[in-house]
Amino acid sequence: MLTYSKIAAKGKLLISEPALLDDYFERSVVLLADHNEDGSFGVILNKPINIKLNEMIVNFPSSNIQVFMGGPVKTDNLYILHTLKQIEDSLEIIKGIYWGGNIDQIKELIIKKKIKPDTIHFYLGYSSWQPDQLNRELEENAWLVLNATVKTVFNPQPKEMWSDFLKNLGSKYAIWANQPIDPMLN
Repeated sequence: MLTYSKIAAKGKLLISEPALLDDYFERSVVLLADHNEDGSFGVILNKPINIKLNEMIVNFPSSNIQVFMGGPVKTDNLYILHTLKQIEDSLEIIKGIYWGGNIDQIKELIIKKKIKPDTIHFYLGYSSWQPDQLNRELEENAWLVLNATVKTVFNPQPKEMWSDFLKNLGSKYAIWANQPIDPMLN
Protein backbone atom coordinates (compact mmCIF):
# COMPACT_ATOMS: atom_id res chain seq x y z
CA MET A 1 0.00 0.00 0.00
CA LEU A 2 1.22 3.51 -0.84
CA THR A 3 1.58 6.21 1.80
CA TYR A 4 1.13 9.92 1.33
CA SER A 5 2.22 13.10 3.03
CA LYS A 6 1.23 16.76 3.12
CA ILE A 7 4.70 18.05 2.28
CA ALA A 8 5.26 19.17 -1.31
CA ALA A 9 8.74 19.06 -2.82
CA LYS A 10 10.49 18.90 -6.16
CA GLY A 11 9.91 15.48 -7.71
CA LYS A 12 6.73 14.70 -5.75
CA LEU A 13 3.35 13.78 -7.20
CA LEU A 14 0.18 15.69 -6.38
CA ILE A 15 -3.02 13.63 -6.49
CA SER A 16 -6.15 15.80 -6.56
CA GLU A 17 -9.01 15.05 -4.23
CA PRO A 18 -12.27 14.20 -6.05
CA ALA A 19 -14.15 17.40 -5.17
CA LEU A 20 -11.57 19.55 -6.98
CA LEU A 21 -13.77 20.59 -9.92
CA ASP A 22 -11.31 22.63 -11.94
CA ASP A 23 -11.18 21.98 -15.70
CA TYR A 24 -7.45 21.32 -15.55
CA PHE A 25 -6.96 19.75 -12.14
CA GLU A 26 -10.08 17.60 -11.79
CA ARG A 27 -8.87 14.03 -11.12
CA SER A 28 -5.32 14.96 -11.98
CA VAL A 29 -1.84 13.70 -11.12
CA VAL A 30 0.81 16.43 -11.23
CA LEU A 31 4.58 15.98 -11.10
CA LEU A 32 6.22 18.90 -9.31
CA ALA A 33 9.27 19.95 -11.30
CA ASP A 34 10.11 22.50 -8.61
CA HIS A 35 8.77 23.74 -5.26
CA ASN A 36 10.45 26.49 -3.25
CA GLU A 37 9.82 29.85 -1.55
CA ASP A 38 9.19 31.43 -4.99
CA GLY A 39 6.33 29.05 -5.80
CA SER A 40 5.78 25.71 -7.47
CA PHE A 41 5.42 24.36 -10.98
CA GLY A 42 4.97 21.04 -12.73
CA VAL A 43 2.94 19.20 -15.34
CA ILE A 44 -0.25 17.15 -15.30
CA LEU A 45 0.73 13.56 -16.11
CA ASN A 46 -2.61 11.92 -16.75
CA LYS A 47 -4.36 14.04 -19.39
CA PRO A 48 -3.19 12.84 -22.82
CA ILE A 49 -4.46 14.73 -25.83
CA ASN A 50 -5.16 13.25 -29.22
CA ILE A 51 -2.62 15.08 -31.34
CA LYS A 52 0.75 14.10 -32.75
CA LEU A 53 3.88 16.21 -32.38
CA ASN A 54 4.37 16.46 -36.14
CA GLU A 55 0.84 17.93 -36.38
CA MET A 56 1.81 20.63 -33.88
CA ILE A 57 5.38 21.42 -34.90
CA VAL A 58 6.40 22.11 -38.48
CA ASN A 59 9.13 19.75 -39.75
CA PHE A 60 9.00 17.57 -36.63
CA PRO A 61 9.48 13.85 -37.28
CA SER A 62 6.49 11.54 -37.02
CA SER A 63 6.41 9.37 -33.89
CA ASN A 64 4.10 7.75 -31.33
CA ILE A 65 5.37 9.94 -28.50
CA GLN A 66 2.50 11.02 -26.25
CA VAL A 67 1.44 14.65 -25.87
CA PHE A 68 -0.36 15.72 -22.68
CA MET A 69 -2.17 18.79 -21.40
CA GLY A 70 0.41 19.95 -18.84
CA GLY A 71 -1.60 22.74 -17.27
CA PRO A 72 -3.22 26.12 -17.78
CA VAL A 73 -0.05 28.24 -18.00
CA LYS A 74 1.62 28.99 -21.37
CA THR A 75 -0.48 26.48 -23.29
CA ASP A 76 1.16 27.61 -26.52
CA ASN A 77 4.50 26.13 -25.37
CA LEU A 78 5.71 22.53 -25.20
CA TYR A 79 7.57 21.14 -22.20
CA ILE A 80 9.40 17.82 -22.04
CA LEU A 81 9.91 15.09 -19.45
CA HIS A 82 12.19 12.17 -20.27
CA THR A 83 14.49 9.47 -18.94
CA LEU A 84 17.31 10.20 -21.39
CA LYS A 85 20.39 11.21 -19.40
CA GLN A 86 22.32 11.89 -22.62
CA ILE A 87 20.09 14.82 -23.68
CA GLU A 88 22.13 18.00 -23.33
CA ASP A 89 20.79 20.89 -21.23
CA SER A 90 18.36 18.64 -19.32
CA LEU A 91 17.70 19.19 -15.62
CA GLU A 92 17.27 16.14 -13.39
CA ILE A 93 14.11 16.44 -11.29
CA ILE A 94 14.57 13.14 -9.44
CA LYS A 95 16.76 10.14 -10.15
CA GLY A 96 16.12 9.12 -13.76
CA ILE A 97 13.60 11.85 -14.69
CA TYR A 98 14.75 14.91 -16.62
CA TRP A 99 13.10 18.20 -17.61
CA GLY A 100 13.71 19.81 -21.00
CA GLY A 101 16.86 19.61 -23.02
CA ASN A 102 18.23 20.20 -26.48
CA ILE A 103 15.25 19.87 -28.87
CA ASP A 104 17.48 19.42 -31.94
CA GLN A 105 19.17 16.47 -30.26
CA ILE A 106 15.75 15.02 -29.35
CA LYS A 107 14.53 15.43 -32.94
CA GLU A 108 17.63 13.69 -34.27
CA LEU A 109 17.15 10.77 -31.87
CA ILE A 110 13.50 10.48 -32.93
CA ILE A 111 14.49 10.45 -36.61
CA LYS A 112 17.02 7.69 -35.88
CA LYS A 113 14.32 5.83 -33.88
CA LYS A 114 16.52 5.86 -30.78
CA ILE A 115 13.79 7.20 -28.48
CA LYS A 116 11.00 4.93 -27.31
CA PRO A 117 7.59 6.51 -26.57
CA ASP A 118 7.74 5.31 -22.95
CA THR A 119 10.91 7.34 -22.27
CA ILE A 120 9.72 10.82 -23.26
CA HIS A 121 6.50 12.85 -23.00
CA PHE A 122 5.62 16.30 -24.26
CA TYR A 123 3.26 18.66 -22.40
CA LEU A 124 1.25 21.63 -23.69
CA GLY A 125 1.49 24.20 -20.95
CA TYR A 126 2.38 23.70 -17.31
CA SER A 127 0.85 24.11 -13.87
CA SER A 128 2.05 26.67 -11.34
CA TRP A 129 1.32 28.01 -7.88
CA GLN A 130 2.28 31.33 -6.28
CA PRO A 131 4.48 31.32 -3.14
CA ASP A 132 2.67 29.41 -0.35
CA GLN A 133 -0.41 28.81 -2.55
CA LEU A 134 0.26 25.07 -2.87
CA ASN A 135 1.00 24.79 0.87
CA ARG A 136 -2.41 26.38 1.60
CA GLU A 137 -4.10 23.95 -0.82
CA LEU A 138 -2.38 21.07 0.97
CA GLU A 139 -3.67 22.35 4.33
CA GLU A 140 -7.16 22.45 2.78
CA ASN A 141 -6.74 18.78 1.73
CA ALA A 142 -7.03 19.56 -1.99
CA TRP A 143 -4.05 17.29 -2.77
CA LEU A 144 -2.33 14.15 -1.58
CA VAL A 145 1.47 14.08 -1.99
CA LEU A 146 3.23 10.88 -3.12
CA ASN A 147 6.74 9.97 -4.20
CA ALA A 148 7.36 9.88 -7.95
CA THR A 149 9.34 7.22 -9.81
CA VAL A 150 10.17 6.68 -13.45
CA LYS A 151 7.54 3.94 -13.52
CA THR A 152 4.78 6.17 -12.12
CA VAL A 153 5.62 9.20 -14.28
CA PHE A 154 5.83 7.20 -17.52
CA ASN A 155 2.78 5.07 -16.74
CA PRO A 156 1.56 3.23 -19.87
CA GLN A 157 -2.07 3.89 -18.84
CA PRO A 158 -2.12 7.58 -17.91
CA LYS A 159 -5.92 7.87 -17.92
CA GLU A 160 -6.09 5.27 -15.12
CA MET A 161 -3.32 6.88 -13.06
CA TRP A 162 -5.49 8.93 -10.70
CA SER A 163 -7.83 6.11 -9.72
CA ASP A 164 -4.98 3.56 -9.54
CA PHE A 165 -3.06 5.71 -7.05
CA LEU A 166 -6.14 6.15 -4.88
CA LYS A 167 -6.95 2.44 -4.90
CA ASN A 168 -3.36 1.68 -3.84
CA LEU A 169 -3.62 4.07 -0.88
CA GLY A 170 -6.16 1.81 0.83
CA SER A 171 -9.89 1.59 1.38
CA LYS A 172 -10.30 5.18 2.64
CA TYR A 173 -9.13 6.52 -0.73
CA ALA A 174 -10.37 3.68 -2.93
CA ILE A 175 -13.85 5.08 -2.35
CA TRP A 176 -12.71 8.33 -3.97
CA ALA A 177 -11.54 6.44 -7.05
CA ASN A 178 -15.05 5.10 -7.66
CA GLN A 179 -16.91 8.30 -6.86
CA PRO A 180 -18.67 9.82 -9.89
CA ILE A 181 -17.53 13.26 -10.99
CA ASP A 182 -21.02 14.57 -10.24
CA PRO A 183 -22.26 12.88 -7.02
CA MET A 184 -25.84 13.83 -8.01
CA LEU A 185 -25.54 11.22 -10.78
CA ASN A 186 -24.81 8.45 -8.26
